[in-house]
Amino acid sequence: MQKGAEAIKNTAERFTAAGDQAFREGVEKSIAGLNEVNAASKRNLEAVVESVTAATKGAETLGANTLAFTKKSWEDATNAAQALTSAKSIQEVIEVQTAWAKGAMEAYLAEVTRATDIVSASVKDSFKPLNERATATVERFQSAR
Repeated sequence: MQKGAEAIKNTAERFTAAGDQAFREGVEKSIAGLNEVNAASKRNLEAVVESVTAATKGAETLGANTLAFTKKSWEDATNAAQALTSAKSIQEVIEVQTAWAKGAMEAYLAEVTRATDIVSASVKDSFKPLNERATATVERFQSAR
């Protein structure tokens, strides 16, 4: 009977040890998984911050360029008005007005092109870190298969 009790005790100890080991491994795997999720979340947050920074920089550049264009347009219009008031003939008024209108239209079209380039670059720079994170996530899921 004592041998039977010893055998039951040994079996119970082995099951307990195996259960403890399985529990420790499960906890370690869970902690490793949580650490991995936390690291991925941190990288995602960093990508969002980088994206917002790029968008902010683009908006600042666009705003500065728009302000400079507006100031220059106002100065050109003021100069044109002064030239119109000092014109000596109708022909001179028409020439000044035509030159100002042509210059204003060319400057406007150049500014629209510049603004389009700034917005395009800003969008590209803003989406780059997010695209990189999405690509990394897709690659990670594909490699886990």
